[in-house]
Amino acid sequence: MDYREKYLTSGFLRLTARLAVIVPFAALLYGPSPALAASLDLGSADNFSVLAGGAVTCTDSVVAGDVGAGTVVTQTRCTISGTVHQADAVAQQAYTDFVSAYQALALMPCGTILTGTLAGITLAPGVYCFDAAATLTGTLTLNGPADGAWLFKIGAALTGTNFTVVMAGGGQACNVNWRTGAAATLTTSNFRGTVLAGADITVTGGTLNGDVMAGGAGSPSAPTGAVTLTNAVIAGCAATTPSKPPSCDQDDEDDDNHHKHHKHHKHHKHHKHQKDHDKNGWHHGDDDKH
Repeated sequence: MDYREKYLTSGFLRLTARLAVIVPFAALLYGPSPALAASLDLGSADNFSVLAGGAVTCTDSVVAGDVGAGTVVTQTRCTISGTVHQADAVAQQAYTDFVSAYQALALMPCGTILTGTLAGITLAPGVYCFDAAATLTGTLTLNGPADGAWLFKIGAALTGTNFTVVMAGGGQACNVNWRTGAAATLTTSNFRGTVLAGADITVTGGTLNGDVMAGGAGSPSAPTGAVTLTNAVIAGCAATTPSKPPSCDQDDEDDDNHHKHHKHHKHHKHHKHQKDHDKNGWHHGDDDKH
C-alpha cells in the first residue's frame, strides 16, 4: 500500500463535516479536531534530522542526527552528531519517501482554519490550516496528551520570527508536523515540530525540536529545496538531543538532584563513621595521646 492509499483510508475520511473556525487573537483552547495518528509515516526519511532535495549549508550550528542532501552538505563550524549523506542512494531514497509523504498530506482535510500570528493561542490536537501564507510570532501552546498529534497545513510560505511553540499536557514535539506549500523561514524562534516544506528551509538562531525537510514540491526525478542553518540547534526526532538544548533542562535538573543525593549520602556515611568512633572511644584526642 503506498502513502496515498494509506492516508486515503485513514481516519480522516471518517470526518462527517468540515469545521471552519476563524481564530481570534485572544488566547483560547480549541476542542478536538479530526483524529490524527501520532506518528507520520515518512519511510526512510524518518531517519533524518535534516534532509534536502538540493544542498544543505550548516554554519555555526548543531544538528543531532543524520543529514542528507541531494547535492552537497557544506559545514562551517557545524557539529553533526549523525551520518552525512551527500547525493548517495540513502539520501535519494529518503527524499523519494519524503516527497510521497508530502503529497499524501495534501489530501488530509482541514479541521480548523487559522488566521493571525497565533500569539497567545492554545490548540488541542488536530488538523489546522492556513489558506495562504502564515506569519507567526509570539507564543503558541499545543496542549494534548503524549499520543496527541497536530498537523499544520500552510498554503504558501511559513515565516516565524521570535516565535515560540510550547508543548503542554504531555504533548510531544515529534508528534507535530508543519507542511508548507512554499518555503519556511524561522528566525530566533524556539520551534517544536517537523517542518515539511515545499521549497527551501532557512533557520537562523534559536532551536528546533523536530526535523527539517525541504523540497517536497519537487520530485525524485527533479529534486529541489535547500536547507540553510545559521547559529541554530536542531534536535532531530530520531537522534540523541544535543548537549544543551532547552529540552534537556529536565535532564540537567535530574543530574543536579543525583549529585546532591550523592553528596548527602557521603556526608551521612561520614557522620555515621564518626559516631562509631566516638562510641568506641576512638577520639582524635586519644589518638594524639598514643
